[in-house]
Amino acid sequence: MARAPQKPFSGSVTVFHERWLPEEAIPAGYAALIEAYDLAVPVPRTLAAIGPRHKVYEADGWHIFTPRHQPANTLDAQLTFALRYEGLDLAVLKALFRTTGPDPVAEIVRAAPTGSYARRIWFLYEWLLQEQLDLPDAATGAYALVVDPERQWAITGSNSTRHRVKNNLPGTPDFCPMIFRTRELNAYVDRNLAAQARALVANVPADLLARTAAFLLLKDSRSSFEIEGEDPPQDRIQRWGQVIGEAGRRSIDLDELLRLQRIVIGDARFVQLGLRTEGGFVGEHDRNTGTPIPDHISAKHQDLKELMNGLTAFDRLAAPELDAVIAAAVLAFGFVYIHPFEDGNGRLHRFLIHHVLAARGFNPPGIVFPVSAVILDRIDDYRRTLESYSQRLLPLIRWAATERGNVEVLGETADFYRFFDATPHAEFLFSCVARTVDVDLPAETAFLAGYDTFKKRVSALVDMPDRIMDLLFRFLRQNDGTLSKRAREREFAGLTDAEAAEIQAIYNKILPTLVEANSGIN
Repeated sequence: MARAPQKPFSGSVTVFHERWLPEEAIPAGYAALIEAYDLAVPVPRTLAAIGPRHKVYEADGWHIFTPRHQPANTLDAQLTFALRYEGLDLAVLKALFRTTGPDPVAEIVRAAPTGSYARRIWFLYEWLLQEQLDLPDAATGAYALVVDPERQWAITGSNSTRHRVKNNLPGTPDFCPMIFRTRELNAYVDRNLAAQARALVANVPADLLARTAAFLLLKDSRSSFEIEGEDPPQDRIQRWGQVIGEAGRRSIDLDELLRLQRIVIGDARFVQLGLRTEGGFVGEHDRNTGTPIPDHISAKHQDLKELMNGLTAFDRLAAPELDAVIAAAVLAFGFVYIHPFEDGNGRLHRFLIHHVLAARGFNPPGIVFPVSAVILDRIDDYRRTLESYSQRLLPLIRWAATERGNVEVLGETADFYRFFDATPHAEFLFSCVARTVDVDLPAETAFLAGYDTFKKRVSALVDMPDRIMDLLFRFLRQNDGTLSKRAREREFAGLTDAEAAEIQAIYNKILPTLVEANSGIN
């Protein structure tokens, strides 16, 4: 049954949903529709409004348009404005269509059966709600793109003859986050980081490259555990490192994710493996009452199979057509927001980054970008990126505490995990990958090359086993290029004063050219 707006379209305001406007203006497009139809959806990161001046500008999360851009206060006009100037927000559109019902949308199409925006609205209604309007197939009209590829990332897509549109949405109705084209993302894509990484290692000797790869792999594995606050034994770090090294070799489906969960958990005596069978959240508990204090509420367990099917379909169908880093951001952050497992979600989320990069041949052969290590170094930025959506989502989710200190989600929330704006996540991930190319990869190779030079020169002076040589190098690093009195009296009591002085001189000659990568020699 069709429903009219809950209240009149807004006039000029200075505050919208607790967000200050840069000047008094009239909400338009998605902002107008959210307000008029009282839609319980995450408010888009950037909203549109009509200002009093003949000046178009962006400020404080608002895109201010001129009076000549003002749409009429109708569903048709505001929807068309949103699609023309704001791109697609699938969560808002689906909530809107559920609220209006089919009749108003059908009326929009009947009023302009050849209009490109009308046909896009028609397609989106049927695609999002998976129900057909009482309309005959379109007979005329040039095929219109559902996604404007100059505004948001899209795939090649396929024609929908019923609507005479090309469906270039980067996903399915079960999972389709959107990413806006920003100056930052365009600049990263134009850099061609994959080619830069290959050029960096092209002239690195094979043995040094192999050792570099091993250090980077171990570094990433260790960092992924540290992000979760874990300090596992070395053998467990190495086992997970081996798994990361195999990323991209197998397609991602639920069975593969379950296999990976068993590996990452290790001792599963106190953990339920497989998809959750109850609610889930990230956060703390009240110390006195045990009541959950969520920072993020995971998808309902009843929705997990459908959401995971959508996520794995994205990996198979859409990801190969998108930029590798953008696809990795969508898949990995989509997974961590869904949070399908009781434990292991964080490490699997970061594994999925490696999976996409490796599957697309983004990394140089045999090299794993230490993305987790960069994330660990930038842990506050990482948390802010996660919260860029979680904090907008949390107030919309109604929940009740369970007797076991968990949460039970009340109401329908699946669309919140299907259709989020992954732009900040792609920007963050690109910045991490760029740092691995600009800093970590050359630093690791330089570090190992410097160590090899040190080892060669010291070996010409004093014959000692590799184990002792490693210890010597580590002591010098820890003590600013000098051997401590304790080390001279204990581990290296056999060195003469002249030998110790020469070794220190060798180290300090190499040190200025040695770019350390914080991996060390273990």
